[in-house]
Amino acid sequence: MLANFLIGLREGLEAALVVSILIAYLVKTDRRELLPRIWLGVGIAVAISLAFGAALTFGPRGLTFEAQEAIGGLLSLVAVAFVTWMIFWMATAARGLGAELRGQIDRAASGNRWSLALVAMLAVGREGLETALFLWAATQAGTREATGVVAQTWEPLVGASLGIACAIVLGYLIYRGAISLNLSVFFTWTGAFLILVAGGVLAYGIHDLQEAGILPGLHDIAFDVSATIPPSSWYGTVLKGVFNFSPVTTKFEAAAWLAYVIPVGALFLLRPRLIQSRLVRSQRSPQEN
Repeated sequence: MLANFLIGLREGLEAALVVSILIAYLVKTDRRELLPRIWLGVGIAVAISLAFGAALTFGPRGLTFEAQEAIGGLLSLVAVAFVTWMIFWMATAARGLGAELRGQIDRAASGNRWSLALVAMLAVGREGLETALFLWAATQAGTREATGVVAQTWEPLVGASLGIACAIVLGYLIYRGAISLNLSVFFTWTGAFLILVAGGVLAYGIHDLQEAGILPGLHDIAFDVSATIPPSSWYGTVLKGVFNFSPVTTKFEAAAWLAYVIPVGALFLLRPRLIQSRLVRSQRSPQEN
């Protein structure tokens, strides 16, 4: 539930900031009559994201066990790729995001009435589809029982809903100027957390593909700490719910987790220093010339 709350909070705040930029620009340029088109695009994006989440949840149930595991495993890998790309994209594109969106509004406002709705739908829909996919993958990984069965529970949905609700409130308060949130610090900490969650989702996806018979090593166990960390204990539940930790992990799962978390985490933490040193070198070069 905590993991889904933070996923909903982070991804929801990204979408809320996009909407805030769109609305603030129209208000500032005295084009309030175009606001309904923004809300229309936002509404369509939310409806598509909800429909996508429902299709992921209820769609594969009529398939065989192997087919369900294959689809679940592949979608988990796609979710990890999307969220990793979004973590790094936000770190580099956030500064120019406002100018990019304002340029899109100016171009769309001179077109037909659907152009502006399309801009809002694409800007918010990108976040919505990514959030739906990653929440689904994280929920599948966090609610799988020792037998491999995914427990049916409303807790992940409640956690994600609370996170998105908090993000909407924060986005509104930022838009109104009521609070000043250090977005760089916020996205850095939540980005580091999401890398750990994504590592768990990746390991879960590998396990799904092993159960589907696509990858080998289903019974080649790296470690079994279920006696020390029982899945039914409160700490086992917390570790599983937050980090998708599995007490019984195959060698392939463990290798995939390490191969993802260590290099991606190191790059994420070292990247600001690399960018800073590159800027310093670029500023020195003209002076030296």
